[in-house]
Parts: sequence; structure tokens; C-alpha cells
Amino acid sequence: MTHTTDATTDMTTYATTYTTTYTARPIDPAVLKDLRTADDADRPMVPFADEEGGAPLRCCLRRSEPGERIALVSYAPLRRWAAGTGADPGAYDEQGPVFIHTDDCPGPDLRGHPFPGAHRTVRRYSAEGHILGGRLVENPEAFDDAFDDAFDEAFAEAFADPEVALVHVRAVEYGCFLYEVRRA
Repeated sequence: MTHTTDATTDMTTYATTYTTTYTARPIDPAVLKDLRTADDADRPMVPFADEEGGAPLRCCLRRSEPGERIALVSYAPLRRWAAGTGADPGAYDEQGPVFIHTDDCPGPDLRGHPFPGAHRTVRRYSAEGHILGGRLVENPEAFDDAFDDAFDEAFAEAFADPEVALVHVRAVEYGCFLYEVRRA
């Protein structure tokens, strides 16, 4: 399995006996603007300097650098997606903590898969916003092709099901939303 990245479109194409095209989607800039005023739990943003660095930033899909100004806000990714599509996720709607920059940032630089090196879950959702299943992506030590191959397989498997409209990639350790991938 091979992949290539086109930095001008932030698209990554994966090819084997099938071809899957996906985009790892950070939180939309318009949504970030809202979250910086009041998060999805209606709390104001509380900025802080990240002294240690390493927080997974959902605005630019990279880890924070020591000293960067960030905030931990509550975000409801499925609710935000459903509002734009007319879906009703019902009980599947959830919100959770995400780190973001306190000010605008340049967005993601998508070389490879965001946030490698830990167990991840690829959770599948229908067009109605209901969970259709998921898959564990294991390879916590790897920052190499083995990790990329595991994601390639998980996304290809998810989007081979015509009922799947989007997937969320989540951290296994805390269940936190990391990023979204939609059907091409």
C-alpha cells in the first residue's frame, strides 16, 4: 500500500486494489471562532501557556510547542456536523474536551497521519449520525509505514460500507475526538 500527499489540497490518496481518498479535517475555522467565545458547554474559553507542550491541537492537527497559548474547550463534533447536514444523532450526540490555539493559526500541515504513536479508534457514523461500529488502530511505538498502513486499512474498510458517511478518529486512552474524515 502506498500513499502520497498533496500539500496544496490537504488530500491524501491511498492506493492498492482499491483507491480511497480522505481528508483529515481539523475543527473548522468558523467553529473555532465560536469556541473561542463560548464552547459547546456554553463556557468561556480560558487561555493558558502550555509550559510543557505536547497537547493535541484540533485546530491544526499537531502537538503544541512549549509556551504556546492554548485552551481546553468542550466540543461536540457530531452535533456540529449534524447541524450542517440535517441529521439527528439523538443519543449519539456527545461533547468532550479538545485543545485549540487561543488565536487563529495557519491550520494543518498534513504530512502523514495526525497524532501518530498511540492506539486510536476509527469510529464510523451513518448519514443519520448513528454509530455503525469502529476499529481499533494499534501500533503505539510506530511512526512509520506500519502505522500508516493500519490507518489506510481502517479508512478503506469504513468507506467500503456505503452506509458510512464519516468517521471520527479518537484517542483510546481518554476517548477524546482527534479529527474527522468524511466520505470523498
